[in-house]
Amino acid sequence: MTDTPLLAVTMGDPNGIGIEITAKAWSLRKEERLAPFFLIGGRKTIAAQLQTFEPEVPLVDIAAPAEARGAFENALPLLPLDPALNDAEQTIEAIRLGTELCRQGAVHALVTNPIHKKRLYEAGFAHPGHTEYLAALDERPGKSVMMLACPKLKVVPATVHIPIREVPAKLSADLLTHVIETTHRDLKSRFALESPRLVVAGLNPHAGEDGSIGDEEETLLRPVIEKLRAGGMNITGPFAADSLFHDAAREKYDAAICMYHDQALIPLKTLDFEGGVNVTLGLSFIRTSPDHGTAEDIAGKGLANPASLIAAIHMATHMSGADNG
Repeated sequence: MTDTPLLAVTMGDPNGIGIEITAKAWSLRKEERLAPFFLIGGRKTIAAQLQTFEPEVPLVDIAAPAEARGAFENALPLLPLDPALNDAEQTIEAIRLGTELCRQGAVHALVTNPIHKKRLYEAGFAHPGHTEYLAALDERPGKSVMMLACPKLKVVPATVHIPIREVPAKLSADLLTHVIETTHRDLKSRFALESPRLVVAGLNPHAGEDGSIGDEEETLLRPVIEKLRAGGMNITGPFAADSLFHDAAREKYDAAICMYHDQALIPLKTLDFEGGVNVTLGLSFIRTSPDHGTAEDIAGKGLANPASLIAAIHMATHMSGADNG
């Protein structure tokens, strides 16, 4: 590959807004100074949607990723999938092929559009979600970690899509150590932070208040933090989550390790709802994604905002080490 990054973008669920926001991102390629990218998906589905809500966006088929560089200036490059595949199969195949191209070194990074997990489950999809499927394809099952990022904040939930009642039992020293070490390693290698500053949020209100509102902070979190700090990591906590995300607090760390999904995502989406990016850590390649769902309630109406996808493209470019500024 040349120094200029090349990104692969998956179509996502065809019933959602993925194709629309990809077309809109391409239309803004010059204003946003986007690195060249190509879309992976079913030509018939994509062409039909473009004709409906982005008819001015030309589509051009490519046979290999390298062809996208020359085509990107004048048309949205498409690496088409087997037309015999149904919608769910195309969604899954786009992710598989994009991962394969990353692992082969044909592209710098993979940017994935949102999927509808229930629809894929009904088609036989055997993974909890995008992140787990990518880890399996990368031959790193159980090794990936989800980070949500925007210019003002990076957060990493230790547990993700599980009921809140299951969180305390799911948390363990091994899990927390893996999540924290993976975050630390990728902040160094992917974000060029020489000594990442990490903070850990408590599980309980007021971080347990010395054990009076729960003891997980003292029995689980603090021993893990102290062990990692003794090993040379710049990490502090556990801190009360309700005072961890205001302006002055955020200046003191590069990423916050949170105990559960909403503890991490509520502050990030409050700070930057449209610009949040989902980043998968712990993979052998770079993967980013918009931090929103398929938005089927507005799909096909031309109303979708491409800001989060554009942010995901910028972040993938930056993480590739070939940021064009």
